[in-house]
Amino acid sequence: MKKISGTVALVTGGASGIGKIVGFSLAERGAHVVLWDRNAEALKAAEAEAAARGLSVVGMACDVTDRAEVYRLAGEVSSRVGPVDILINNAGVVSGKTLLETPDDDIVRTMEVNVLANFWTVKAFLPGMLERDRGHIVTVSSAAGLIGITGLADYSASKFAAFGFHEAVRMEIGRLRKKVSTTVVCPFFIDTGMFAGVRTRFPLLLPILKPEYVARRIVGAILRGKKRLIMPRFVYATFLLRLLPVAFMDAVAGFFGMTRAMDGFTGRK
Repeated sequence: MKKISGTVALVTGGASGIGKIVGFSLAERGAHVVLWDRNAEALKAAEAEAAARGLSVVGMACDVTDRAEVYRLAGEVSSRVGPVDILINNAGVVSGKTLLETPDDDIVRTMEVNVLANFWTVKAFLPGMLERDRGHIVTVSSAAGLIGITGLADYSASKFAAFGFHEAVRMEIGRLRKKVSTTVVCPFFIDTGMFAGVRTRFPLLLPILKPEYVARRIVGAILRGKKRLIMPRFVYATFLLRLLPVAFMDAVAGFFGMTRAMDGFTGRK
């Protein structure tokens, strides 16, 4: 089991949802947690809640799509809290429209938040981890990063990219023979409000996941050094689908509701 107490953990998109729950859970285990988020008011509320619970949590307003801001605040984190040992790239956005319905600006935003931000944060904190020969990088991808889903063209593309980015970085770290661990997380839809209105045809096989459950599994994966976390287990079937002819794969995906899951999507208001 990985030692958490005394480490510094940074969570992007940490003011609410999965990011906040994971951050608080790590703080409960003795970590000094830094939450990055664009929502300054939500960060203040999270800090106040953490203080009331006696947890070491610091909120910093940060637009992770702005690489200059990421690099600047990375230095501030090191000076105020300490060098980052655990980086959790959790920030994400979703438009929830088909490609032709999605405004260009929304597509760009999705790629900036869900993909490019990972480049900036990893470039900011990985050098220090390599120098100290310890650390852990967590990338929150998605089941939609393993199989394309109707109504999520930009989101799926961004999560496929995040998965590929993580895999390549993992291999680069491995070649250096450094003690920096990595975990990629690929959950099905999570009931945080971000995917409000989505539906699943087979809830026993593909349930809409509860955020507390997902956060608990992510923290467990960090503690155990698990390199890949896919939820629920049925999502592993996507790897088998890739072996099938495309037409048959599409038919199976349609049967399990992947072409209709987003029909009732409303998203977070």
